[in-house]
Amino acid sequence: MMLRKRNINIKVVKELDAFPKIPEDYRKQSAVGGAFSLASFCIIIYLIYAETSYFLDSRLEFKFEPDTEYNSRLQMNIDVTVAMPCSQIGADVVDSTNQNLMTLDTLREEDTWWDLTPDQRAHFEALKHMNSYFREEYHAIHELLWKSNQLTFSNVMPKRTYTPSYPPNACRIYGTLNINKVAGNFHVTCGKSLTLPRGHVHISAFMPEREYNFTHRINRFSFGKPSPGIIHPLEGEEKVTTENAVLFQYFIEVVSTDINMLMYKSKTYQYSVQDHEVKAKLRKGSHAISGIFFNYDTSALKIKVIQERDSICQFLVKLCASIGCIFVTNGLLNNMVQNFWTIFSYKFFQNQEDKSHQKITVNNKANQKIKSINLVNVFTPSSVDNVNIISKPQ
Repeated sequence: MMLRKRNINIKVVKELDAFPKIPEDYRKQSAVGGAFSLASFCIIIYLIYAETSYFLDSRLEFKFEPDTEYNSRLQMNIDVTVAMPCSQIGADVVDSTNQNLMTLDTLREEDTWWDLTPDQRAHFEALKHMNSYFREEYHAIHELLWKSNQLTFSNVMPKRTYTPSYPPNACRIYGTLNINKVAGNFHVTCGKSLTLPRGHVHISAFMPEREYNFTHRINRFSFGKPSPGIIHPLEGEEKVTTENAVLFQYFIEVVSTDINMLMYKSKTYQYSVQDHEVKAKLRKGSHAISGIFFNYDTSALKIKVIQERDSICQFLVKLCASIGCIFVTNGLLNNMVQNFWTIFSYKFFQNQEDKSHQKITVNNKANQKIKSINLVNVFTPSSVDNVNIISKPQ
């Protein structure tokens, strides 16, 4: 009731605003300005999307540091199938300290068949193809592998669905060994090993040479724990030979790797390898040895893989700086185009108006000459009586 009785100025209430605004008379609207505003709006939306994607994504940094954990143990994972029965071959791991590590840990041997079932062959061919692709394209997709948080491929061989009718003709050697971080070799050769005070020997004198066959398949050969982003070059390797006495050598360089991701941390190992194949001539008096030798050595350096991301403050500063730069650039370009158009239109249209104005002036002068009055020859009436004089009443 009190508000109804008061005389309230509606105009004052409408103009009441906590945020001052520019009057409509001060605003200059144009098609060019609208186009620049629309383009700036689209660019700002794209920059916001790009900066947000860059912030959510992470970067990988690789550093090399000396490996001071030389007293620690190195885990070696092995799964190798050799085309010879387990009773005819022996496997050992010997390092530069002349220590036979098979006395500490034991690899398991399993009689099997060299020919794979269709499911096993499909699995192994997929492992071989995938590992070959990763080795060739690693430099192009290595960041994706490290950030995937998933293992590249499962190397667990499927079990056999049927048993062949003939006896086993191959031996599967698999397991995990904890070895010293020094140079050594894991080898598979003819005859069972016999440990001696200064080493070991393989007793192969009772085995004929024609039964030698070191055709082999590597289903797993890695160091450390499984980790995303690490490629094991030997997995999926298959060597087939028709020679009886062949020496297969793999020279492996093992590098310790510390992984510090945003979600997890782990320590593992990666390695590079070079292979060499030699035909060993087993003649009388020869010291040539046929078999499969994995010669490994550890690097003095280790790799640290660090996943980094900008902080929220850096993200906001970059975002505000990008948006402010777009606004300033938009204003400068808009003023430049507007000024250029004003100068161009003034010169062009001003010349046209001057020419049209000159034409009009000339025509006016001509008309004045035609319609000019000769004050000398003024016509006067013959008598004054014909002139009616009208006087204004008093």
